[in-house]
Amino acid sequence: MIPEQLEYILLAVYFISLCILFVYGFHGYIMVHLYRKNAHKTPPDKTLQDSEAPMVTIQLPVYNEFYVLDRLVRAACSVDYPREKLHIQILDDSTDETVERSRFLVEKYSAEGFDIQLLHRSDRTGYKAGALRDALPQAKGEFIAIFDADFIPPRDFLRKTLPHFSSPDVGVVQTRWGHLNHDFSLLTRAQAIALDGHFVVEQAARNRSDLFINFNGTAGVWRKQCILDAGNWSDDTLTEDLDLSYRAQMRGWRFVYLQDVVCMAELPGKMTALKSQQFRWTKGAIETARKILPKLWQSDLPLRVKLQGTIHLTNNMVFPFILLVALLNLPTMLLKNSDSPYSLFFAVCSFFVLAFFGSFLLYLHGQKEVYPDWKSRIAYFPVFLGGSMGLSLNNSWAILQGALKIKSPFQRTPKFNIEGKNGSWNGKKYQGKETALVVLELLMTVYTTSALGLAVYYQEWAALPFMSLFAFGFAFIACTSCQQAGWTPERLGVALKALVTGRRKEPVTTP
Repeated sequence: MIPEQLEYILLAVYFISLCILFVYGFHGYIMVHLYRKNAHKTPPDKTLQDSEAPMVTIQLPVYNEFYVLDRLVRAACSVDYPREKLHIQILDDSTDETVERSRFLVEKYSAEGFDIQLLHRSDRTGYKAGALRDALPQAKGEFIAIFDADFIPPRDFLRKTLPHFSSPDVGVVQTRWGHLNHDFSLLTRAQAIALDGHFVVEQAARNRSDLFINFNGTAGVWRKQCILDAGNWSDDTLTEDLDLSYRAQMRGWRFVYLQDVVCMAELPGKMTALKSQQFRWTKGAIETARKILPKLWQSDLPLRVKLQGTIHLTNNMVFPFILLVALLNLPTMLLKNSDSPYSLFFAVCSFFVLAFFGSFLLYLHGQKEVYPDWKSRIAYFPVFLGGSMGLSLNNSWAILQGALKIKSPFQRTPKFNIEGKNGSWNGKKYQGKETALVVLELLMTVYTTSALGLAVYYQEWAALPFMSLFAFGFAFIACTSCQQAGWTPERLGVALKALVTGRRKEPVTTP
């Protein structure tokens, strides 16, 4: 029997969590509305002529990218642009044989007439932000195009993007990410849906509505003057791209988003890679929100820009509340099916299901707008939604660290040169490590599956889809993590003991 006072606390936390999830979920309706309302404001297609070509520097920040470095440099050198106006920098902070490969590629393409240089740092001060900042004084270009190691810029990338800098107040042109290995696995299919929702709908909707967007760290072009005017790259957050984007826009620079210019990229095919990427993005966004939001609200910008900026910078806050709902589903179900007088409370809570449809509508548009086979793609939406629930532990830990100002190194996402259904990460370097957090994910799998069973027992049919998603999500994340890491029950026991004692008897790494 739950004490009455504790019942009130549980229901209050449950209700607040649902309210917060409703706000962010309902925001999907707003994004779709803005996207459709301002569809006529799509930037026109333009193509740069040789006579108009400014000096451009392409920066390629890499760190231990042995498997994809050749592909990256080859694509950069294949960009259709006057060679005398093109400068390429490989910003290589690698600590392995990638450095030697970079030297070889610089020699090779220099012999072919390219103006290409290697900038290798002996330490990673500032990580990617530090590399970009240190290289900027040597950049010859008036404009700086940036591509991460997992990207392949199309040949016409510069000819399609540079004409949009015709107005002197344009500081950035960002393009859409495509997916080289969408069909590789359930994991990559789910990621593709998530990214398409952002790049197809959110970025376009905000940009067309004169709201703030962000440079996504890659597949875009900066005006060098904009970087300097906004205070240059800073390494005090893990998302230097988001941070500089807001600082630049608050200085009055405009960003242009090109939905129809697509830069293909490799999605993480391994769970440890996805977790480290999600951790970095989530923690960095909270660090940036803590840094930027006070300045944003003190500015003279319109209220709608401030409100949308707040939602944009804090949208990862959904993860702790997803986790809270997952934990509270079971006790609240017990309360609902007891003799307690909370029928009105639970009737009101059923209203929050509308938030789910807002999210679904956003991601549905993300598929319909750009893919002829959108029906087969959106069928994986439950995998994406369940996977997001399963990642709530990983990402909540990132938010907690970001909120408490706990510093952590920039963990880059390993790439393995996987395209289409081909390729594999098995037997390659950069496998990463699985942490003891996977034990909690397994425990959450058991817990949410128990809640699902309870829903069946009480015949709570309306709750079954969501209970099933929670159980599937934690099981998908936890079991995939264990399977890919080769964890045995004995190894799980070691991890559990490490989690309880706070100490490790042996490294918890992937073989």
